[in-house]
Amino acid sequence: MASDTILGSPGPVEIAMRQKLVTLLQPSELIITNESQLHRHHAAMRSQGGGNGETHFAVQVISDAFKGKNTVQRHRLIYSALSEEFSQGLHALSLNTKTSEEAQRCQAEN
Repeated sequence: MASDTILGSPGPVEIAMRQKLVTLLQPSELIITNESQLHRHHAAMRSQGGGNGETHFAVQVISDAFKGKNTVQRHRLIYSALSEEFSQGLHALSLNTKTSEEAQRCQAEN
């Protein structure tokens, strides 16, 4: 499972996210990208002094825990798991969620 952290080692928010998502979803692939630096200029982030550097993430996850769930249900599952992080400053997630079968199908199409 990969991490795409801009400044080297992941921060506490990314570490907590990874631990919770691995426990909940047992993914075959999990890529977490910290995109916070791209959003520091937004009004909400400026009012927080740019945030804590861990406010915006892109998450790609492949897990069979998503079988039988539509996109909204998958996203709600993740948002619920990360509710503590959202209450402590996590602002936004960009989610790409697939089952292993869906990921294989996408790979075959490309």
